[in-house]
Amino acid sequence: MEQLVELTRSIREIRDSQRAKTLETDRQMQETDRRMQETDRRMQETDRRLKRAENLFTTQWGKLVESLVEGDLIRLLQARGVEVEGTGQRARKRRNGEHFEIDILATNGSQVVAVEVKTTLRPEAVGHFVEKLSRFLEWYPEYRGRTVYGAVAYLEGADSVTAYAERQGLFVIRATGNSASILNAEDFEPRSFG
Repeated sequence: MEQLVELTRSIREIRDSQRAKTLETDRQMQETDRRMQETDRRMQETDRRLKRAENLFTTQWGKLVESLVEGDLIRLLQARGVEVEGTGQRARKRRNGEHFEIDILATNGSQVVAVEVKTTLRPEAVGHFVEKLSRFLEWYPEYRGRTVYGAVAYLEGADSVTAYAERQGLFVIRATGNSASILNAEDFEPRSFG
């Protein structure tokens, strides 16, 4: 009988010990889950901050490139026979939930040059801009009756992309150092988009 009591007591101790271990394991797992959730929250916050910083950097870099291009744009276009008189950055319009923006507009009484500025010029950007130019007068009817030209300006781009842009009838402007230059051949004839 004494052995049975001892066995029962041992079983109870083992069961109690198992329960205590299970409770401790559960507590540790809950603490681990809490810490993982906190780490996940912190990582998401870090991702948001990095994205904001990246957007700020990209925006500021884009504005710098726009300024480099705009500073020389009148001189460059006039040297190519487009007698623009003024420029403006960020021509924006919005209607019916749709947004349309031109980075730089250079104008005179009979001509308009819409300029898309990119830090790195890629083929997709050229194609998208040509499509955008096909809708230019729809968004800017005040320029009807004027010849509309397009230009892409950039800091970095492969020769194949700049050749593609030129084949599309766009002026190709490279921002270099503290100025910009048109890369098209001297006999280049720009395409009219309006």
